[in-house]
Amino acid sequence: MSQSTPTTRGRQVTAVSTHLTRRLLQLYIGLALYGVSSALLVRGGLGLEPWGVLHQGLAERTGLTIGVVSIIVGAAVLLLWIPIRQRPGLGTVSNVFVIGIAMDGTLALVPDAHGLAVQIPVLIGGIVLNGVATGLYIAARFGPGPRDGLMTGLHRVTGRSIRLVRTAIEVAVVATGFVLGGTVGVGTIAYALAIGPLAQLFLRVFAISDQGTVSTVVAAGTPQQAILPK
Repeated sequence: MSQSTPTTRGRQVTAVSTHLTRRLLQLYIGLALYGVSSALLVRGGLGLEPWGVLHQGLAERTGLTIGVVSIIVGAAVLLLWIPIRQRPGLGTVSNVFVIGIAMDGTLALVPDAHGLAVQIPVLIGGIVLNGVATGLYIAARFGPGPRDGLMTGLHRVTGRSIRLVRTAIEVAVVATGFVLGGTVGVGTIAYALAIGPLAQLFLRVFAISDQGTVSTVVAAGTPQQAILPK
């Protein structure tokens, strides 16, 4: 039986450190870009992603920034994990804060788009960037976002399919956000149609190998794993 030498152990420690560093970079770059992409959808003015509709509607009613509302909603959803016995990870907690901060920062720098010649490219850019961010964040494997954790937890507790649970949650979220004043439009539909294929593509692009195997998030390809980080 071979024994590891100090040199071998040193290489192993370096490899583990490099692997962890890449995962952490993907996590926080992905979350930051998710916030940027959500802000671009707001500035595009053609419709937001489902949770964005709710955040915007609540922001309109409360006078808070949409990023702050996103943080508050994320924290509230995280509390709902308690009765369904979901366990948060580093990515879960980071999701609550980083996306909202990045979103408000982007909104402070980027003005509203006016005219379809500008709005459509901003919308497309926001959706594609959201797909990139999703691939980065989920492939880092630091735990689901609060909203996805709620979805998978309800799936486990109720026995209903992921598709049904997600649809029910997002319909309720969009309807509530719309009533409160959130923007629902062609961008909302475009996001719903495009984000699945985009997320799957970028999950494969940013997959991180783990001891010679492909990330389970990508390899398994199950609905529970291939989900959005919000």
